[in-house]
Amino acid sequence: MGAAQHESAGGSRASSATIRAIAIRALVTLDGRLDEPFWTTADSIDDFRQREPLEGASATERTVVKLAHDVEALYIAARCYDSNIRGARASQLRRDADLSTDDNIRLLIDSFDDRRSAFVFGTNPNGAMWDAQFSGVEDLNENWNGVWDVAVSRDSAGWTAEFRIPLLALRFHAGTNTRFGFNVRRFIRRKNEEDLWRSYGRTQGFYRLNNEGTITDLGALHRPHDLELYPYALGRAVETEHDSVGGETAGGYFSGKGGVDAKLGITPTLTADVTVNTDFAQVEADQQVINLTRFPFFFPEKRQFFLESSGLLDLGTPGRVQLFYSRRIGLDTSGAPVPILAGGRVYGRLGPWRIGVLDAQTGGADNANDAIVRVQHDLFERSYVGAIGTLHAGSGGQGVQRAGGVDVDLPLVLHGANLEPKFWIAGSQTPGVPGTPLAWRLSTDNPNDLFDNFVSLYRIDSGFAPPLGFVRRTGIWETTGHVDFMPRPGALGIRQLDFTFPIPSWDVIANEQGSLFRSADWQTAWFEWRVFGGDRQNGDHFEVNFQRLMDAPTDAFDIFPGVVIPPGRYWWSRYELQYFMNAGRPLRFGAFANWGQFYGGHSTDLELSAAWRGGGHIIVSTDLIRTRAELPVGAFTAVLSANRLEYDFDTRTSLLAFVQYDNASERVDFNVRFHWIPVIGDDVFVVWNSGYTTEPLARFRFPDTRALARPLNGAFVVKVVHRLTP
Repeated sequence: MGAAQHESAGGSRASSATIRAIAIRALVTLDGRLDEPFWTTADSIDDFRQREPLEGASATERTVVKLAHDVEALYIAARCYDSNIRGARASQLRRDADLSTDDNIRLLIDSFDDRRSAFVFGTNPNGAMWDAQFSGVEDLNENWNGVWDVAVSRDSAGWTAEFRIPLLALRFHAGTNTRFGFNVRRFIRRKNEEDLWRSYGRTQGFYRLNNEGTITDLGALHRPHDLELYPYALGRAVETEHDSVGGETAGGYFSGKGGVDAKLGITPTLTADVTVNTDFAQVEADQQVINLTRFPFFFPEKRQFFLESSGLLDLGTPGRVQLFYSRRIGLDTSGAPVPILAGGRVYGRLGPWRIGVLDAQTGGADNANDAIVRVQHDLFERSYVGAIGTLHAGSGGQGVQRAGGVDVDLPLVLHGANLEPKFWIAGSQTPGVPGTPLAWRLSTDNPNDLFDNFVSLYRIDSGFAPPLGFVRRTGIWETTGHVDFMPRPGALGIRQLDFTFPIPSWDVIANEQGSLFRSADWQTAWFEWRVFGGDRQNGDHFEVNFQRLMDAPTDAFDIFPGVVIPPGRYWWSRYELQYFMNAGRPLRFGAFANWGQFYGGHSTDLELSAAWRGGGHIIVSTDLIRTRAELPVGAFTAVLSANRLEYDFDTRTSLLAFVQYDNASERVDFNVRFHWIPVIGDDVFVVWNSGYTTEPLARFRFPDTRALARPLNGAFVVKVVHRLTP
């Protein structure tokens, strides 16, 4: 057994626990049964302790982890004993599914051994594959997909997971005495129990890397294969497009396409990606929204090329203001694709430097070159100072648009408590706009178990316009924050309460010539008092909130088709109730109700969600959002429905159907995606998208079957990707 140290803090780098990796030459059959003789002599760890619900207490169910390696891969076996194996939750099969609904185990491998970044691999008792990249303090990129494998088995005493993680999936410093940072987390869903080998303190957790353990005796490891190629072939049938009354607007056609992505290991720690004739036809459709505000909505990135190591290119505050928003490349303002002719990216680590460079050439009406350079330099144990520059060179004599910025992140641990001051400042240059308008934010975060406090201050000049970024509002001062008091009563089935009373959570925005200390200068304001909220021992979540809001539009705006809010200064109060069942229940419900004054009138918001998990193969979920408003300028009822059906044949074959409807755009959209993974690294996608009008006066209105012949848009796509290595 590795030399585990018992500390209330869950260990530290100076006295970290270790596990030895034995070298093997035997052929490994990945079946989750651990029949190979070397597993009986492999070093193991079993000192797992609770982070939840009883910090530092021994885990209620035993977990044993063993480790071995050969010249190509790491082999990690996790034996999860369970006194009630029939009670183990296992509803997911699809790769990258949310395993928080199930019993699961996660492995964290800090292959740089720098306590700053890691690869994470997870599975559940069904053998579903989940992976992620972690960097910084809280950047977990769950969209990263590595080439690795896992097999599981079950018996009367529990379940076993056997991982094979090729060295090719990792990035590390090659040498004669390679060491990896390491940690293991097990989650027992029916008990809502979180067990960790290291870093089990409540103010720490799985992603506090300076408390991780270490894998030793890896010897002289080297990454095999410096080149991976992913050529693809695609066939597409596009339906004739129609307007809402059935008139043809664009003809249908058939087309084919091919391209290639390549991954090249420049050094053991620096990787280059190249993409030619890129296509993202397999990406799931964006979720529809009904935006009842006067500000733009932020949609997350879903395209794989832009997701790997995407956190490295972040500077700013996602969803509010950021210098690089990857949806500015290859998508127009409506979300329609713009052809990407070619793109390249270099990312990784060089000593104390983290580097990210991206360049893409788009075609079609856009016909532009976009470039980003990002660097970070390590400070102290987990801190960094960084800089970024972005450039957009468009066609048609538009000139070159630029933006740049610097940031400092200083996560600290003071007397066992977390404290994270951060600062960033950025500027942009746009042809025709004089000077260099600026944006900056100063913030401090204090996320701990009893108190979770945060405060930030923004300034964004009115001319600030990063060409590849996202800015929700300009010409403002803004402050946001919260002071959460979260005691653990240990009674009435409540695990932890959450109060923001008497100090409310806040978000206040004033005009740039004004002051945040004068309410007359405020453009918008939001205050929320959580008078009662928290989590139950069974995993259910509840909230009772009171809100006070203000908006002062200087121009009229459409809040819903046919309803226009005039300029003015509006204050209103609202009440809110939330209750969401534990996501691990076979049948789960959630409800959200918010009601009160609204722009001089009244409105009621109701959100209902439900999900049914049918024993690991079928999952059905539905979300319904309804807003009924009666205002002096008119009344409206906004309805949004999102329904999802998933059938997983096995861990490598899945069928997803997504149906969305909203009455603001008066359309219903279908997205059906079949995904088959013949071998890890290869993919076959079959995708169908189609949208139909639901306009009440339309002649060809869905669900009338005649509407099927006159879609607003539609396409059927088959895409095949094959992985090649030398």
